[in-house]
Parts: sequence; structure tokens; C-alpha cells
Amino acid sequence: MRPVPRGRGSADPDLRDRLYELLEHDPLAYSVGSRFIQLIIGVDVVAMILASVPELDAEFGALFSAITILSVIVFALEYAARLWTVAGHTQRAASALSDRLSYVFSALGIIDLLAFLPAAVVLATGRHATLAALGVLPFFKLVRYSPAMRSLLAAVHAERRALIGCIVILIGAVLTFASLLYAIERDVQPDKLGTIPQAMWWAIVTLGTVGYGDVVPVTALGKFISVFTIISGFAMIALPVAIISTAFAEEVKRRDFVVTWGMLARVPLFSHLSASEIADIMRLLRARTIEQGEILVRRGDAASSMYFITAGEVEIALPNQQVRLADGTFFGEIALLHKTKRSGTVTATRKTRLLVLDAQDFHALIERMPTLAAHVHKTAKARLEGSGDLAVAELAQAEREGTDR
Repeated sequence: MRPVPRGRGSADPDLRDRLYELLEHDPLAYSVGSRFIQLIIGVDVVAMILASVPELDAEFGALFSAITILSVIVFALEYAARLWTVAGHTQRAASALSDRLSYVFSALGIIDLLAFLPAAVVLATGRHATLAALGVLPFFKLVRYSPAMRSLLAAVHAERRALIGCIVILIGAVLTFASLLYAIERDVQPDKLGTIPQAMWWAIVTLGTVGYGDVVPVTALGKFISVFTIISGFAMIALPVAIISTAFAEEVKRRDFVVTWGMLARVPLFSHLSASEIADIMRLLRARTIEQGEILVRRGDAASSMYFITAGEVEIALPNQQVRLADGTFFGEIALLHKTKRSGTVTATRKTRLLVLDAQDFHALIERMPTLAAHVHKTAKARLEGSGDLAVAELAQAEREGTDR
């Protein structure tokens, strides 16, 4: 695992660093801790929504209040923990107070605060009806636990200038069509289109393709203008959707690239390769996720892949010992080099994400990358000199099978 920066000025920096790593860099979005917080968020939001129904509130009001109190306590403790652990973990070298203020006024810090503070104030003042209206606030905490939501927000932020341009175009379209219809229909429908602000309501509804029907043109020229307004409305919707969807796809690719690159850069097998060589390898990798207790490979299986652990942990049951491998480690390369069968059974001890390199691609890389080939053999030799390594058992088995033949 990558080293964790130590906090400054803490009586127990190890505890604070471990807690910070757990809160901010949980490697699996669906780990036990993340699932617990997501469950609390979901139950709290549902309870606040149901509390707005008078019949349900009268019957289950005590239960709804208990759920809200539990959520406030959990979110408040989480906020306090983040506030304590963030000191010493920011990009710039600042004081603990400065680090904590940066978190408090950050977007995620504000979301964490709003998840419990308004509800706590409402509970203290006893305004139960207002509490139901705040049910949506804890939902935004899912941004922390949903890579898709974070990618979407990043995409919107990256394309903010283009989206602002879309808004400017939309405002211009609203003003143009509203002014035209006002000039045409003001004398015919003075109660509905007698002013430009009234006509702007019609333009907004029409451009949005909602079409409430509360304000419609009655003259032939007004209807003709409406046709162009409706057609323009399709463009007004398609333009930002295309911008966001393209940016979202690029953000997802960028995130996956960074995650994969960071993982490969930590693997000793690839640490001496150039950026172009690592990028070449990344195109051959495929992702796989295995659940806790799931068997990845069994002893005696043919060696068909090499595996890199990006998050989680596996246990390898060898004939004489158990070996556990965690984040950033890899296994299976010795069996591929010697084209032998697996010497151990690999089982996930918790939910684990893997990057898989198939045997055919592995051998192709060895052939066309002399630097990689040399490093693979050097790494294999170094691992064989150690004790208790999976490679030892794999090579011993390969040598026995070669002697038998």
C-alpha cells in the first residue's frame, strides 16, 4: 500500500492517519463502512419523505424521529472525525487550523455539515414539518461514496464555461421569442401576453418542451413563431446534454486511466518501464471483481492469467502455508513464465478488485519488450531467493513436471 502522510502535532498520529485513510481513501466504494453510511443515508431520506404524509407521520412519527436522531448522531460523528483527521493531509504545508478551515469551507465539507446540522436545529426547535423538507440534504453525501456522481460533478465543473454559454444562448432565445410574441399577441391576449415578462413565461415553457397550455398563441403569426420556438427548444435541450455526456465519458476514462496507472506504477514489475510502455500494457488489462469467499483459481488449474490487486485482499493456500496478498501486489507471473499449473488455491478474503493480464498478452509483451522481459526474469529470480513466496512453489512444481517428462 502507498505510504500515508502523517498528521502534524498529534498525540497519536498513527491512529489519526489510519482513520483519515479509512475516511478519505477507502479503496472499495462498497466496503462495509461505505455500505453502512449509504444505508443510513437511504433510510434517513426515506423516513423524512414518509414523514411528510400526515397519516404515516401520525402512526410512525416516533420511528421517523428516532431514525433522524440516529442519522444526525452518525453524520455528526463522521464530520467530527473528518475535521480531526484532515490536519496535515492537505496539499500545502499549513497549520492544523488552516487545514481544518479548508475542509469546513470546501464543497464536501459543506455537504457533510448540511447533512446533519439543519436537521439537528429543527429537532431542537420542534418544527417537525420543516424536518421533512430537509430530507434531500443527506442525499448529497452520496457524492462521497459514488464514483459516478463524483465523475459527473467533475464533468460539469470541467465544462462550466460551455454550460454557461448554453445558458446565455437560452436567455437570448427566451428574450427573442418572448419579444416577438409580445409584439404579435399583446393586443389579442393582454391578460396573458400583455407584458414581456408574461411572454417570457410562455417562451420558457415552450423552449423547455413542457407545454402547460396555460398560455398559447391564437393568431396565425403567433402560431408560426411557436413552431420555431419549439424546434429551438429541442436544440436548447440537446446542446447541454451532449456537452455533459461527452465530458462525463471522458471523465470516467480519465479516472479509470489514473487508477490503473497509479496501480501499475506501484508494481515492482513495471516500476522501471517508460510511460509509453505502461500505457501499452494498460490497453491489455481487463478489470474483474470477486466477492468475499469467492475462489479465483484452484490448485492444479492451468495458468492462464497474471493478476494485479487494485483493492482488497486474497489468500493463497499453498501445500505447506497460507499467503495473503493485498493492495498493489501481484501474483501468477511465475506460472506463466514456466507454463505450469497453479500450485495454490486463491480465495478473496474480502471484496477485491483485480486487473487481469491474459497469458497470450503476457507472452506477447515479453517478446516485444526486451526491457520488460529482462525485468520479469530479474524479479522472478529475486522472488525465488526469498522464502515463503508463491513463486517458489510454482517453480518447484514446474521443475518436477519437467523432470517427469
